Amino acid sequence: MDKKLNKITVVGGGSWATANIKMLIDNTTEKEIFWWMRNAEAVEHLQKFARNPHYLSSVAIKLPEQNISTNLKPLIAASDIVLLNVPAAFLKDALKDITAADLKGKKIVSAIKGIVPDENLIIAEFLHQKYDISFDDFMVISGPCHAEEVALEKLSYLTIASGDTELAAQFAGMINTRYIKTNISDDIYGTEYGAVLKNVYAIASGICHGVGYGDNFQAVLISNAIRELERFVAAVHPIDRDIKESAYLGDLLVTAYSQFSRNRTFGNMIGKGYTVTSAQLEMNMVAEGYYAVNCLHEVNKQYGVSIPICEAVYAILYQKRSPVIEMRNLAEKLS
Repeated sequence: MDKKLNKITVVGGGSWATANIKMLIDNTTEKEIFWWMRNAEAVEHLQKFARNPHYLSSVAIKLPEQNISTNLKPLIAASDIVLLNVPAAFLKDALKDITAADLKGKKIVSAIKGIVPDENLIIAEFLHQKYDISFDDFMVISGPCHAEEVALEKLSYLTIASGDTELAAQFAGMINTRYIKTNISDDIYGTEYGAVLKNVYAIASGICHGVGYGDNFQAVLISNAIRELERFVAAVHPIDRDIKESAYLGDLLVTAYSQFSRNRTFGNMIGKGYTVTSAQLEMNMVAEGYYAVNCLHEVNKQYGVSIPICEAVYAILYQKRSPVIEMRNLAEKLS
């Protein structure tokens, strides 16, 4: 690793951010790691006990006390790479005191699987427009990979996408471990939109389970979902990509089926009759797909792609339609 790129700040305090910190610590490349989180009590707990009190608390986090802070600006100033790992809906708030000058010359990594609301932009576009970040200085981490399995050191695969694949390979060298394998891609749009869409499909999967559909129907739903995903990313960014690669199909499968999928859990609760608010309160985690489906609904006004699964989830979550009726109507459109 180039000596210039060995200081990294992770922005976010959730389970995926904690998993990213664990990967960076377990990787043997020489580096200095800084960690920003909003919650001052969690920072204090980490400094004292080397564990995140709210997420993946079994994971030991051995960082110098002064490297963990609620003050983002000095951490960014001290680092070469900034890894963003807050829910997309909260990204603007997390960066509210940060200017384009603060990020000038930095390499930016997004581990966010969502779209910035209001702007309805993927993270790469948002950072490019608001902070003048080049696509060659930007990277995306995509799955299939759940934080809980990283904590258990279960073998997992990540794809790092960037306009500069050499940079992506450099960063991959900072997170490879005994249990983390990495692939490189130049498809920022496909990996970002793929990660957004698979969360919506996982909600659909959960809703179906909640209203009583079985595994046979789930298989049909997800085989339709990967075709829907392919249609959408082809319309937004038409390049030659293999949708069967793990960054697309693999990420969709694990999010739709895994016990650790918060989007599937959220959808399951909606299918069982929970309101959006009560499901969110009970989970105490952000289901990115809830925000994403509204953004996708707006983005697709430009492209007009046939995305019946996304539209069914949108109708249930934002138009208060009956999950039973919407899923019955969707079932007639699937093949």
